[in-house]
Amino acid sequence: MIELMMVRLPEIVIVIYALSILLYFFDFLEHNRKANRLAFLFLSIVWILQTIFLCLYMLRTGRFPVLTLFEGLYFYSWILITLSLIIHRILKVDFTVFFTNLLGFTIMAIHAFAPIQRPAMAEQLISELLFIHITMAILSYGAFTLSFVFSVLYLLQYKLLKGKKWIKRLWRLSDLAKLEKISYVLNLIGVPTLLLSLILGLQWAFMKLSFFQWYDPKIIGSFFILLIYSLVLYLHRKKEVFGKTLALWNSAAFLIVLINFIYISRLSNFHIWYE
Repeated sequence: MIELMMVRLPEIVIVIYALSILLYFFDFLEHNRKANRLAFLFLSIVWILQTIFLCLYMLRTGRFPVLTLFEGLYFYSWILITLSLIIHRILKVDFTVFFTNLLGFTIMAIHAFAPIQRPAMAEQLISELLFIHITMAILSYGAFTLSFVFSVLYLLQYKLLKGKKWIKRLWRLSDLAKLEKISYVLNLIGVPTLLLSLILGLQWAFMKLSFFQWYDPKIIGSFFILLIYSLVLYLHRKKEVFGKTLALWNSAAFLIVLINFIYISRLSNFHIWYE
């Protein structure tokens, strides 16, 4: 029973941890207090589960887990979360919490799916890591797709208003501000989800592949997408890109997503899940 808990707890922690980071990212850009409180709740749950795992590990080994790199990574991740909770409650420096836990998530992912000291479960864990990586990538692409749809609706509504075509369909479309806001929020969801997916994907590649190429077309394409959407978010927050221009940028970014997903994937040396 304890062995099963020690295998499953890190997997559960990774999922809850990812949700916490997504909410902190949303609060980071939108100053949404509800998202901040919920992110803190998820982070607290992560800390509790990590502490339980830490205690179980000490019970099984009979010592404090800092003697190996594997153990050190876990303890380091636990320290980062502990400091984050203290910062959140005492100093109220939310931006520091977000960036700290982005690093903490990376460390936790390395620990949770490392085959060290769990030889019987190694292949299963690696497969589950790949599953989570692909699922999160698809979720980010889904968010970008919906964002693109709302951008197209924005451009359509803009054209109708500009041409003063007061037809019945015009009133079935939402107002421009709302369409822009929804498209922006979907990008807020897609960017950190893709980032977390890339972190997990790189971890899988390091564990599974005997020869890993950083210049693989799929990796370059994915990071380029992350860069483009991050730039769009940044320019929008700086009020340099908005309205029709934002919708056009968003549409162009989605075309890059399609190219990366449909064509560049075929050039990759290891993104061949379907074979």
